[in-house]
Amino acid sequence: MSLTNEYLKALLDGKLAWTEVKNIVSRPKDDDRFLRVLEILQQRTGWKEKILMPLTEHLYIVQKGNERVVRCDCGHEFGDYRCTWKLQAHILARDSQASLEEIYPGLSAPNAELGEVREFICPNCAVLLKVESVPLGYPLIFDALPDLDGFYREWLGTPLDDTCEFKDLSLDTTAAWGKALQAS
Repeated sequence: MSLTNEYLKALLDGKLAWTEVKNIVSRPKDDDRFLRVLEILQQRTGWKEKILMPLTEHLYIVQKGNERVVRCDCGHEFGDYRCTWKLQAHILARDSQASLEEIYPGLSAPNAELGEVREFICPNCAVLLKVESVPLGYPLIFDALPDLDGFYREWLGTPLDDTCEFKDLSLDTTAAWGKALQAS
């Protein structure tokens, strides 16, 4: 059974009951579902640049000229998708007992001596993009680095017009920051 666009919109908006969602994810997917979801997202954003893949509820990989960038709903760009967008986000690190108890009151708060909760926020619209709970000193987690060229070519059967090297650029970015600091 193919899902209607209205049903897909309800799924994207979280308006379906869990039993309906479970039924959808338990069945084989429609061959065109991914492309139809992209069409819905494209209409909602109103961007002329093509959305290549949604990353989170508010973030997308977008084809901008010959670049592939991460963009928020509000239009803010976080740079090349091969570098974790978290490096360009505002980060609220809840690493003290007092700051943790703001969201986990009383005994439910984690121990600030063992870990921290990081809240990643869009610098433009201030929407909460992601939360991670990690041990102290743990590096940022690069949640997803999709092989877009392979996905479009091998899974969708519609190769993208241009290709780019499938490589994590996050360390290159932080190394450049280090060199800039040393030079100043």
